[in-house]
Amino acid sequence: MRSPAQIHETNDNPPILILGGGFGGLFTALHLRDLHSGPIILIDQSWWFVFKPLLYELLSSEVKLELICPRYDRLLHKSGITFVLGTVAAIDLEQKQVKLNGLSYSYRHLVLALRSTTSYFGIPGAKEHTLSFRTAYDVFALGQHLRNRLQIATQTEDTEERRAMLTVAIVGGGASGVEIAATLADLLPTWYIPLGGNPQDIRIVILQRGSEILKESASDRLRETAQSALQQRTASVEVLLGSEVKAVHPGVVEFERNGQLERLAAATVVWTTGNATHPVIESLAIAPDNRDKHNRLLVKPTLQLPEFPEVFAPGDCAIDPLNPQPATAQVAYQQGAAIAHNIKALIAGKSLTPATVNLRGTLMKLGLHESAVEIFDRYEVKGHLGQAIRLATYLELMPTPARNFVNRTGWFTEEILKRIIGV
Repeated sequence: MRSPAQIHETNDNPPILILGGGFGGLFTALHLRDLHSGPIILIDQSWWFVFKPLLYELLSSEVKLELICPRYDRLLHKSGITFVLGTVAAIDLEQKQVKLNGLSYSYRHLVLALRSTTSYFGIPGAKEHTLSFRTAYDVFALGQHLRNRLQIATQTEDTEERRAMLTVAIVGGGASGVEIAATLADLLPTWYIPLGGNPQDIRIVILQRGSEILKESASDRLRETAQSALQQRTASVEVLLGSEVKAVHPGVVEFERNGQLERLAAATVVWTTGNATHPVIESLAIAPDNRDKHNRLLVKPTLQLPEFPEVFAPGDCAIDPLNPQPATAQVAYQQGAAIAHNIKALIAGKSLTPATVNLRGTLMKLGLHESAVEIFDRYEVKGHLGQAIRLATYLELMPTPARNFVNRTGWFTEEILKRIIGV
């Protein structure tokens, strides 16, 4: 594998640069490797790829760390793809240059796959006094924090103080909020009982601003399944709809519900709502007409920027207004393949094709060793079998070292589909 410096110095053959090693970025690189023999550089600010859908299993130790967060250098070993550890500082689209860590990289084609950041909507104290759940570091921080609170609770005599120590507030009733609530409601009792605690004292509270949970994340049937599952967990799960968080203080969440300001004493507050466009994407010299109201980049059906056809953008930072897609793993997998094929076509002077996304189903974690799987909006499998299918599906699609990579753009493998619905 050549060094980044060696690639950068080849001025007559500038590389394809991929900024961001999430689902869209990594799988664009892997698909490109099979289609393009020129230099490819993947840049990310972390050594580790994060398979976000399985972070719940990392928290509960149902799946090992090395499966969920493999290192990029291992994934790309002997692939010919160069990995560069660095934080993107600026992008000059006119000059076709990317700056990071005091270095500058020219490019032939650019893929903007920088992941979204957390938005706290300007709510006082939200950033300072809540815990995120986006990376492996977040998972370990949350786990350590929760274990500490459970231990303190066992030695707290004051009833109200102990109740606060055992209360977890989850801001956001989308897929992430529901999945982490269900996981914690089963997991925390397994940690608390050995300490001599009563699992019935643990309280999980979802604060959802809207009138229902999973409003844009699930079908009506799957929403009903999730609501039922939350009521069947080992510890109590409460869902407070129409609750708009106004401020977060140490140990207290203030929210407005039914026109009244309320306070919830909770030693743990997990923030699962709000995505913001990456600051570097926001700073790009792009015409306002080519952005949406969230500052995401508007792309053509081929996933190119209208003003810069050599630049492609999948995932969190872009949207095709003619065919908007959810920012999920299955979409990013398929967009990565589409971008790779279109870059190859562009280099060869051939016509590009619109990116097509086949949404095959929804997978949702609903407790320890339990999940719900909805396939083609027609078939639902839940419980332990649902969890087995969910894990098998995700692990099948986990990126292996590129030398063994096989192009896969479907959400479920054909083998899994045959087992479930006989297709």
